[in-house]
Amino acid sequence: MNKISIFLKPYRKQLIIGPIFKLFEAILELLLPTIVALIVNKGIGGHDSSYVYRMGGLMLLMSILGFACSMVCQYSASRASQGFGTRLRNAIFKHISSLSYAELDRFGTPSLINRITSDVNQLQLAVAMLIRLVIRAPFIVIGAIIMAMFLDLRLSLILLAAAPVFGVLIYWIISRSSPLYRLYQQKLDRIAQVLSENFSGIRVIRAFAKRAKERARFAESSDEVMSTALRVGRISALLSPLTSLVVNAAILAILWVGGLHIDAGRLSQGEIIAFINYVTQILLALIVVSNLVIIFTKANSSLARVNEVLSTVSSIADPQENWQAKPAGFPVVSGSSVPAIEFDCVSFGYSRGSELALSDITLTIRQGETIGLIGGTGSGKSTFIQLIPRFYEAYSGEIRVNGVNVKDYPLRQLRELVGIVPQKAVLFTGSIADNIRWGKTDATDEEIRKAASIAQAEEFVSRLPEGLDTPVARGGLNLSGGQKQRLTIARAVAGNPEILILDDSSSALDFATDAALRRALKESRAGKTTLVVSQRVSTVMQADRIIVFDDGAIAGMGRHEELLGSCEIYREICNSQLTGEEAAR
Repeated sequence: MNKISIFLKPYRKQLIIGPIFKLFEAILELLLPTIVALIVNKGIGGHDSSYVYRMGGLMLLMSILGFACSMVCQYSASRASQGFGTRLRNAIFKHISSLSYAELDRFGTPSLINRITSDVNQLQLAVAMLIRLVIRAPFIVIGAIIMAMFLDLRLSLILLAAAPVFGVLIYWIISRSSPLYRLYQQKLDRIAQVLSENFSGIRVIRAFAKRAKERARFAESSDEVMSTALRVGRISALLSPLTSLVVNAAILAILWVGGLHIDAGRLSQGEIIAFINYVTQILLALIVVSNLVIIFTKANSSLARVNEVLSTVSSIADPQENWQAKPAGFPVVSGSSVPAIEFDCVSFGYSRGSELALSDITLTIRQGETIGLIGGTGSGKSTFIQLIPRFYEAYSGEIRVNGVNVKDYPLRQLRELVGIVPQKAVLFTGSIADNIRWGKTDATDEEIRKAASIAQAEEFVSRLPEGLDTPVARGGLNLSGGQKQRLTIARAVAGNPEILILDDSSSALDFATDAALRRALKESRAGKTTLVVSQRVSTVMQADRIIVFDDGAIAGMGRHEELLGSCEIYREICNSQLTGEEAAR
């Protein structure tokens, strides 16, 4: 609770004012049955019409005041709950953005989306109910019992006897429904995952004619949600009718005992009417309480899920606060004799206890070098380059960029030094120019055109009717795979980073475009370090050095000609892709 209570602090005034006005409304509501009893006994019984009119006017005034108090409370509840929900969503989103890939992988995208939407909505509803009903409903119950005790103490004992029965009902419902609500949220995460996979992979599903299979998989997930919802619904649905049963049983007892009291002359007609009104108020309030129990049981499950996200600490600490204490001139700029990248006995695995994805990697990359990285699928190439900008934290060893341990860099400054083009080309809604400006926010149109030219994107962009202002659909659906790759390369090039990493980012390009891209990068990035990850030998064979990965280790390192003679794995890759004449070039 402590994690989210801070988001309620700006609304302390609403949290106080709302329940106070709701309390005023409840007090006025509790007085009405007593006034009705007075009207029956004194006005109607005494044939005093003026008394009836006066008390009727008072009841009308009290009703208007109650309505006004209710509106003030409603406004306070709406303002506080909506503001709380907005602040909490923003905080969760900001916190999720600060987590490393390791934590994001653990939660999963569908679950995080559900927590920031469905779970926050449930907490938002709980805050509104907290202000509107949490004080009012119990106050009505307790107040009505007290007022009934003033009318007839012996009859009120029937109500007191019903209270423990209702308490047992609430405990029974909460103890059985709370675990089911948590399970229900997990099932929602699962169905969100299936939906996400289907919507993002709809082309693959149709290409392999798997629509029937995916419909069955979705139906299975949907049935699991329905089954869990029915289980929790059956339990929760019992609370309201059981509450009515208990209270109505109490009413029957009151009517029977009250009739005896009236016959004995110990209770007037007006008092028994007031007593029944109070019992009815108790019944309605208890039904509200039963609904509140369900709402807050759901909210408790959502609270645990939200707190789990907010309490998760990123495995990658950002040393922003200590940055000013570093020596002047830090970090070293390119062109220095200090190596651009150093790996010193680095090992890494995607989860503790699992097989290592990289094992004891040691190497040095000099300033201005173009390095090719090649190896089979799962050999560790992408893992290697993701450790440089600290997307993941190495288990052991040390990684240095420009002579400085990456753990000593503020993450923003490190990632400004390192520009990376991921395997999957991801574009965002907006124009082509907007997407390229991600690499440099204040880039001019000329700089954007230059970046597009280097990335070999200028040709197809110039043919578009709106050029750089052409809108990009969600996920770049209006562009081909090769076009998207070239734009993501242009985005990275626009920032002119000290270190540029291309993670198999030209796989959708034809050989001529790929060669032109490599030439343009070599000319434009003289003196700067470039790492090129690829499955193609032709893409890396002209690099200053080639690093061959195999099963998380470095199997060979050197120039193309050297590796042909010294590295069997590299030779096998070359033989599978190139003719003997091409490999010897």
